Amino acid sequence: MKNSVILAGHVGSNPEVRSTLNGASITSLSLATTRSFKDAEGKRQTETEWHRITCFGGVGKQVAEHVTKGALVMVTGRIHYTRWTDQSGQTRYGCEIIAEQVDFLAKAREKTPDQPDAEAAPAGNGKRRRAA
Repeated sequence: MKNSVILAGHVGSNPEVRSTLNGASITSLSLATTRSFKDAEGKRQTETEWHRITCFGGVGKQVAEHVTKGALVMVTGRIHYTRWTDQSGQTRYGCEIIAEQVDFLAKAREKTPDQPDAEAAPAGNGKRRRAA
């Protein structure tokens, strides 16, 4: 049996780093993947999905140091489902990707004074870097 996922997309916000009670470091980020398709009328449509990515150890350290909002990355890992009870007693469910490897495909383009955040698109530099 195998639980494996590969996602390539743009980072939605700068990675967040936190520590567990025993001192382990956890790096989290959001990743947007977009697919294009033609609808029933033949018009081109796009659909974006957001994924929660969690990185541990050296992968998390590299991501925290080198990834910023807008960067293009490829994440290889596994799907992890969680279940918990919130403060009001409701059972909640979540899904995240536990990253085993992150390839840095392109840095985020730095915004210029006349370019608002929403328009800042990633630009490639032709170099690939791996956090594994």
